[in-house]
Amino acid sequence: MVVADCDRGDWLLCQITSNPYSDPQAIRVTDTDFQSGSLRVTSYARPTKLFTAHHTLISSEVGVLRDASP
Repeated sequence: MVVADCDRGDWLLCQITSNPYSDPQAIRVTDTDFQSGSLRVTSYARPTKLFTAHHTLISSEVGVLRDASP
């Protein structure tokens, strides 16, 4: 999941996986969380697994998440 633009073509990303790996901070992501698009299975965003990657490594967009409700 793209979190932020870090300039110079790099993006801050958050790992999304189909397994929460007993991570108490994993956030469940379902089709209802998407404004458009979807994932094939219920997945988990793992905010403790952040990394950067150059935009050339990003091959496609599968969806856009909805804004968080207050």
